[in-house]
Amino acid sequence: MDADLEAEFSEFVGARSHALFRTALALTGHRQQAEDLLQTVLVKGARHWPRIRSGAPEAYLRTALYRQQTSWWRSLRRRAEVATDVVPERASVGDPTATVDLHLALRQALARLAPRHRAVLVLRYFEDRPDAEIAEILGCAESTVRSQAARAIARLRVLAPELTTSDTKQEVSR
Repeated sequence: MDADLEAEFSEFVGARSHALFRTALALTGHRQQAEDLLQTVLVKGARHWPRIRSGAPEAYLRTALYRQQTSWWRSLRRRAEVATDVVPERASVGDPTATVDLHLALRQALARLAPRHRAVLVLRYFEDRPDAEIAEILGCAESTVRSQAARAIARLRVLAPELTTSDTKQEVSR
């Protein structure tokens, strides 16, 4: 971009960035995310400035804000960040070897499950997928997913009873 176009874009950004930021803030709900969103869109707008400056550049950038935010919502890689003043403390773990033992017991018990039971548990609890999606993936009914999950958990309780106490449930979830 030549110096004249760059100056024109800088002038536009100086005049309209506050209004665009309010839109970004309304879309995201968080100041830091709104700043990221606006910055991303302005970088893309700067690349296309020679083409968009003659039309309605603010409308173009607002549309770009909506589309970029939608893209971020859909992206599985984009995780929400939570800004805090103080880093949260980890809960104290009694015996770290006990945690390792529980994880090994869980892994061994899962390995002894039927493949379909294991698949249902992994999709439901590790990938946090809804029953309808699991049913679609496995090619069965939702009721089958629920019954398979119940049977798999019952079988896990038999295979690894040490996982069923209330203290160990917290340890395994960490």
